[in-house]
Amino acid sequence: MKYALIGCGRIATNHIKAVLNNNLELVAVCDVLPEKMEELLAKHDLAQDASILRYTDYREMVAEHPEIQLVSIATESGLHAEIALYCIDHGINLIIEKPMAMSIADADEIIRRAEAQHVKVSACHQNRFNIAVQQLRRAVEAGRFGKLSHGSIHVRWNRNKGYYTQAPWRGTWAQDGGALMNQCIHGIDLLRWMMGGEVVSVYGQTRQQLHHYLEAEDVGMAVVTFKNGAVATIEGTTNVYPQNLEETLYVFGEFGTVKLGGKSTNNIDVWDFADETEADKANKGLEEAASNVYGNGHTSLFADVVDAIENDRQPYVDARAGRDALEMVLAVYKSAAEGRAVQLPLTECSSMDFAGRFDHE
Repeated sequence: MKYALIGCGRIATNHIKAVLNNNLELVAVCDVLPEKMEELLAKHDLAQDASILRYTDYREMVAEHPEIQLVSIATESGLHAEIALYCIDHGINLIIEKPMAMSIADADEIIRRAEAQHVKVSACHQNRFNIAVQQLRRAVEAGRFGKLSHGSIHVRWNRNKGYYTQAPWRGTWAQDGGALMNQCIHGIDLLRWMMGGEVVSVYGQTRQQLHHYLEAEDVGMAVVTFKNGAVATIEGTTNVYPQNLEETLYVFGEFGTVKLGGKSTNNIDVWDFADETEADKANKGLEEAASNVYGNGHTSLFADVVDAIENDRQPYVDARAGRDALEMVLAVYKSAAEGRAVQLPLTECSSMDFAGRFDHE
């Protein structure tokens, strides 16, 4: 399958690894900074490969290569929707890094146009493919928890000034959002997915405690009420000293308790069920080695999207999943800004609605 990458920054190396692991044909890479393309290709011993074309304008790349079947978008978040809609209109299937868009309107338009053009769009929530997460999902789908009581996600990470200086778009309302939108959206996606999906209300608080050179929050907390009666909490921050501490997901039910831990929900710390089986014993203490907090899920996500294209089905992590995660973050932002609980679904909301939120602090 012929593939191209748009955006060659921090996360792009995981996309290239996934491309190589799935034997896709890398036709072209695109970035407004030519040196970023060269750095990325050199990292994977591809710099001397003349067959891989370089572009600084994605429109030019798309126009010159109608044979490209799959593109992943790994630019700054504020450009995701614009690039996605252009590619969709040209019949190209997509993997879009999180967040899928920065507004509900853009997310809805991506879904609408993808359906109209019959192309596949996957939101890159790769942690859904973690071994620990997959085991938990199977238990949820099998009803092993009985009635779900409550759950929580804790994303306790560190991002220092150097991280934000490296890419000035980070921490801005137009291009990124804050800790919840950038770092914590993976965990928020998992929480919503595991706890029943349908959310009634969100009550949140956000603060800018330590990163006063940013526009957006560096810590966010929320309480979520689900349609099935379960409740959950969200804690997300980049204020943990001196380095990433954990990304931990808890699910509590009538007949089961599970805690996924590690740096990116890649370990099973607790696995207790009333109807324990032999297979359960293998899950206790499970650890999946990962070279960084992005985990190993990109390769599996790419494989699933390729299969979805070839067999004309929806990807395992589709555009609606991307919208759901975005909606949760925007709901926390809206609740924190308005000082009240916000009812879902959200029909209109954008990160730009909160521009200037912390200017007085």
